[in-house]
Amino acid sequence: MTDVFLTDVANVSQVRSSTAIIFAYLNEKNRPYSAQDVFNNLQKQHGLGKTAVVKAMEQLALEGKIKEKTYGKQKIYFADQAQFAEVSEADLKAIDSRISDLSTQVQAISQGCRQQDAELKELNSSLTTEEIISEIQELKEGCSGYREHLEKIKSATNHVTPEQKEMVYKERHLYLKEWKKRKRLEEVGVETDEDCKVTMPST
Repeated sequence: MTDVFLTDVANVSQVRSSTAIIFAYLNEKNRPYSAQDVFNNLQKQHGLGKTAVVKAMEQLALEGKIKEKTYGKQKIYFADQAQFAEVSEADLKAIDSRISDLSTQVQAISQGCRQQDAELKELNSSLTTEEIISEIQELKEGCSGYREHLEKIKSATNHVTPEQKEMVYKERHLYLKEWKKRKRLEEVGVETDEDCKVTMPST
């Protein structure tokens, strides 16, 4: 019996503490919430139990401190609007204008963030300073090797390999043989080699 009494006292104490927290929360946010919404939003920060939240919101509604609306099976709670000062049409327009300005700023900032993200990705994908230095060194070494090879070619007394020389001689012999053969041919209406003053090259 004593344990049950102590449990009831603890529950009442939790409901009372929850009532103050929830009342302040609804007035601060000034928007409709279900008991589940309030529990989800406050449970982590204040450690409120779901049963305590439901009872606290029902109690606040019974006391007239907050308003309650029923939509089907769901109950919605919100702050009593009578406690807030009336807002003029001019104030509403000023608020709307301020919201529009802030929205424009948010879009501009978001665009800037996207551009910076793109630049960061590009930088991350490019070579580092160390990699650039290493690549330059490799290119220098490659150029040095080509330069040495070129100097060897320039300083060589004979730039033609024996194989290339033999191929040239064979081609010359073949062309000379063909030329001699054609020289012996005489075609009607075609000038001879003698007419063209062509002399046979020496072998």
